[in-house]
Amino acid sequence: MDPVTDPATDLVVPPPPRRNLPQLLGDARRWFEEALLAAMNAAGGPPVTSTQVQLFAVLDAEGTTVATLARRMGVARQTAHQAVHGLVAAGLLEQIPDPASARQRLIRRTAKGESAHRRAECFLQGLERQLAERIGHEAVNTLRKTLETPWGPPPVP
Repeated sequence: MDPVTDPATDLVVPPPPRRNLPQLLGDARRWFEEALLAAMNAAGGPPVTSTQVQLFAVLDAEGTTVATLARRMGVARQTAHQAVHGLVAAGLLEQIPDPASARQRLIRRTAKGESAHRRAECFLQGLERQLAERIGHEAVNTLRKTLETPWGPPPVP
């Protein structure tokens, strides 16, 4: 954007700073999360936080350790553990022994959690359709294709 002159003051107003890609991607993620949380609450599901929604998104069907969940979410183990605890209390997750390690436990969805996960997936599909109506099907398809393209490992300075 080019600078513009404010007609009231005759001063040149610089354009707003261009937002970087991580900020834009974060806004897009929050758009989906806020809409999903609102839809889940309107449907009468148990109240969940955005951290808990993120946890559900990175959980393997056969179960995942808290350490792996924390790494995938990019949060501290304590944050992941708190999210797990809240979802266990809500009856959406359970802890089971890890067959690969006597010292660890796996976190997996309960039947109620599977139902909530399927419902959330349906809501997300609806949100994608709404987004396509707003910005165009071609834009959404291009965005999906771009984000599905492997980026390779992060560059090292």
